[in-house]
Amino acid sequence: MKGRTLGADRLAVSALGLGCMGMSEFYGDANEAESISVIHRALDAGCVFLDTADMYGPFVNEELVGRAIAGRRDEVVLATKFGVQRGSDGSRLGINGSPEYVRAACEASLRRLGVDHIDLYYQHRVDPGVPVEDTVGAMSELVNAGKVVHLGLSEAGPETIRRAHAIHPIAALQTEYSLWSRDPEDEILPTVRELGIGFVAYSPLGRGFLTGRFQTIEDLAEDDFRRHSPRFQGENFLRNLDLVARVRDIASEKGCTPAQLAIAWLLHQGEDIVPIPGTKRLAYLEENLPAVDLELSDMDLARIDELAPKGAAAGDRYADMSSVNR
Repeated sequence: MKGRTLGADRLAVSALGLGCMGMSEFYGDANEAESISVIHRALDAGCVFLDTADMYGPFVNEELVGRAIAGRRDEVVLATKFGVQRGSDGSRLGINGSPEYVRAACEASLRRLGVDHIDLYYQHRVDPGVPVEDTVGAMSELVNAGKVVHLGLSEAGPETIRRAHAIHPIAALQTEYSLWSRDPEDEILPTVRELGIGFVAYSPLGRGFLTGRFQTIEDLAEDDFRRHSPRFQGENFLRNLDLVARVRDIASEKGCTPAQLAIAWLLHQGEDIVPIPGTKRLAYLEENLPAVDLELSDMDLARIDELAPKGAAAGDRYADMSSVNR
């Protein structure tokens, strides 16, 4: 597995990470034994950058990751997040960036993960009621205490990124980025590149849509949250199928799968970009791994840009976009 670095302090990660969210929630039923097998196979393949969050499950995803990496901690670059506060019953309690919550959330994550430090600790969403300087100041205290090594932000806007980075170096910004979510190219990517911050791309396969596996909404489980995503509904679904068909045609010409093409396209957008496709299935992990070695020529990239331009996807990323890019 090839490597990349994030931020001015050059946090070394694998060029491809593994998103663990779906192993516990959101995408229908999951099998813990297979999920742990996926994590072990990823580590064996050198895909050592694991991404979780306290709100996934809630809480149980960190516990699952902790069990999976027990005895292998030194192999792992471990990232988790705080800030989207949930109750033990799964209820949504809002966004919390208060210094007191930062400290309490970190202690809870360390306990669930079974580790003594977190390699990359993100503020999951920006709290509009707490100055980001206060939140990042508390995160910085965690670095000084040795509980966290590097700091990150997720779905933050350019001004917030600058203000946070002025308090403590930010190693990575995590935001959705893919062939159907190219809006970071407008302001976010230029900002983080100016500041020397790495970019971690979540949902690089468009929440699975770009794989071509979904042809109707009925292909999703009844409890799959994507059923409520604007891009998976009605006319948007049909329009987005056209985008997938164009991606599939190029992939066929390249002798790869649509998923491999979508990941490779992201990797070719810059050495500072690290995609973290999530999966709970061994077969999908095995499909994703070869994307790291897929070469795309300038002509390939130009053609992809022509057939899947910025703004090509129909519908918003979330039903409620109010908590992103603040």
